[in-house]
Amino acid sequence: MRLAFHIAYIGTDFYGSQMQPGLRTVEGTVISACRDLGLFDDWRKAGFAFSGRTDRGVHARRQVCAFTTSCPDRAIARLNHILPWDCGCSGWAETDDSFHPRYDAETRSYRYYIYDDGSADPLRMQEAASRLTGTHNFSHFSRLDGKNPERTILSSHIHAEDGFYIYEITAPGFLWNMVRCIVSSIIAMGRNELDTDDMTALLNAAPGMRHVTPAPPEGLILWDIDCGITFTPLEGTGRMRDASTERTRFFETIKKVNWIMD
Repeated sequence: MRLAFHIAYIGTDFYGSQMQPGLRTVEGTVISACRDLGLFDDWRKAGFAFSGRTDRGVHARRQVCAFTTSCPDRAIARLNHILPWDCGCSGWAETDDSFHPRYDAETRSYRYYIYDDGSADPLRMQEAASRLTGTHNFSHFSRLDGKNPERTILSSHIHAEDGFYIYEITAPGFLWNMVRCIVSSIIAMGRNELDTDDMTALLNAAPGMRHVTPAPPEGLILWDIDCGITFTPLEGTGRMRDASTERTRFFETIKKVNWIMD
């Protein structure tokens, strides 16, 4: 049976999501747990896959993972019990044998938490965020590595909450570091370091514009991925620490790295 899981993780102590030899990664951690449970021997033969990569320090609320196993009941009942405190499953679904979480993902949403230190105008930040909807050339917002620089943004907005500005963006797909570069440009606009003409030039990939520096990874959360399937909630996401404690730790981390565009 092929299963999909919503995976949540605190990225602070992982070297990103993608497997890397000798390093603690989210994929490596989940694969190790699956092997310990006897869910599969070879992750390749099991078709193990995540919906996408997150960089070192980036967190996830609903990453999507899928694999094929002959022990689905054991996977659903036991996987959370052996995953570490900073990684766990929040939901599961039975899928078609052909399901691939990367290629079947319809939309991806990210949130970035920006500490409100009083230096940025929220109205200017929202103006910058609003300009991002639609199809644009994001050459100045990513290292392309030969990929098509055009991406279509379905929604882009910012709101205030608990002493932070929370930026949320949704699109079918993103380029490497694209969201973090977008956040930097929004903050720069809020601090009057960019104007509307600069933002337009960046989105038109105008020559002569400086490549945008990405915001720190610690404030970024892979918020949700829509793969067109319904997940059944799972209780007890791993042995994740008390939610209020981790919320405080997360917010304090954001405050410490709030040096964007200084």
